[in-house]
Amino acid sequence: MGRVIRSQRKGAGSIFTSRTHRRKGAAKLRAVDYSERHGYIRGLVKEIIHDPGRGAPLAKVQFRDPYRFKTRTELFIATEGMYTGQFVYCGKKAQLVVGNTLPIGEMPEGTIVSNIEEKPGDRGSLARTSGNYATIIGHNHDEGVTRVKLPSGNKKVLKSACRGTVGIVAGGGRIDKPLLKAGRAFFKFRAKRNSWPKTRGVAMNPVDSPFGGGNHQHIGHASTIARSAVPGQKTGLIAARRTGLLRGTKKLKE
Repeated sequence: MGRVIRSQRKGAGSIFTSRTHRRKGAAKLRAVDYSERHGYIRGLVKEIIHDPGRGAPLAKVQFRDPYRFKTRTELFIATEGMYTGQFVYCGKKAQLVVGNTLPIGEMPEGTIVSNIEEKPGDRGSLARTSGNYATIIGHNHDEGVTRVKLPSGNKKVLKSACRGTVGIVAGGGRIDKPLLKAGRAFFKFRAKRNSWPKTRGVAMNPVDSPFGGGNHQHIGHASTIARSAVPGQKTGLIAARRTGLLRGTKKLKE
């Protein structure tokens, strides 16, 4: 019997949970209401703030409550070019301007969007990291769906009622600069979670990893492993459809 391996220990949480103490809150679009479904509502960007553990800056946007005498502050993911004092508009009738939020069905093909909803009303879940964006490919008005090209290059069909913010997420180019030294990686992951430094499996003893042990650091067997494997064996390429280098040109299915 080997020891409980690292991937099993991560499942329990404990020391592996994320460090959320100083985080500013969940960045979401406005909850869908009458004004967004039928017209638009104006918001004011009050400040742009850093959120620890997140590469993209956040924007605090103030809206007037349509039903009560009060203001509502929302946390949006800031798009590139957003500034304090800017008016942003959310809703079906909002104009196609960077920073505005509207249903993807109302956007023309080729529009650059970020923080898109996967299901109408989930308040944003796709293309949210710094410098990322998705592109509107086309609309099918009969079925009420829109095709979107995601940052990964995958194409996804979404309901046209899903909302997105026009423009790319701010904070791009973050990974162009190398970390250079271990100290920077230390502080980067201190804000995120306990996932650094990572000991390689082949550098461990046989008791600690299926890849451990043996003279010369080598795995000794295929690193692909079945989806149905027991948790203590699950390390390496789990349920890989294919492995190795991508050869030849990429065929894009339209």
